[in-house]
Amino acid sequence: MTAGLWTQWVLPGIWITIQLTLYSAALAAAVAFTVGTARTHRSRFVRFLAGLYTEIFRGTSALVLMFWLFFVMPGLFGWALVPMWAAVLALGLSYGAYGAEVVRGALNSVAPAQREAGIALNFSPWQRMRLILLPQAIPEMIPPFSNLLIELLKGTALVSLLGVADVSFAAYLVRLATQESAQIYSVTLVIYFVLAFVLARGMKTLERRTKAGIGITATPGGTR
Repeated sequence: MTAGLWTQWVLPGIWITIQLTLYSAALAAAVAFTVGTARTHRSRFVRFLAGLYTEIFRGTSALVLMFWLFFVMPGLFGWALVPMWAAVLALGLSYGAYGAEVVRGALNSVAPAQREAGIALNFSPWQRMRLILLPQAIPEMIPPFSNLLIELLKGTALVSLLGVADVSFAAYLVRLATQESAQIYSVTLVIYFVLAFVLARGMKTLERRTKAGIGITATPGGTR
């Protein structure tokens, strides 16, 4: 693979992949916390709506949703999305549904006595969530969130089917230009591994800091 192909296609493709991961992760996090907290709401109707969202988006293909947003939605509603934003929306909504279950489980894992203490202190529901529940639940969310983030990174390869020039699409173009499948796809595997490794280490650091913030010491083996 020549330096020209590397700088013209592969490096820009890596940057597109990073952008897709960051934007989709931000949307997925917003969805996860909104829907996940709604699943612990006192109102049965709110819990039903949150559960319905989770079941729908966990049960549908992110790729098909991406195609639907890009090809079908303009004809139905007249809203045309550029391929990259259709991809971000599909990935964010899909992975946000998985993240919502992580948030729900972490919130429910907080000891009931902690909730009762907040009620005894006359905290509002928002104060209990912000001051008591989330600080204890977030450290428990980070390991599964780390797995979801890496899955999201790998899932961005789907956008190449819409013609988005991510690293997998760049690899396809380089293969067509050079007919060297082994070299370019080996390099692509290494690129995804390096990006995933950086994300995993960053999430591990975040986990240690959040646990330290509430007085928990995380050992290398994952115990407290």
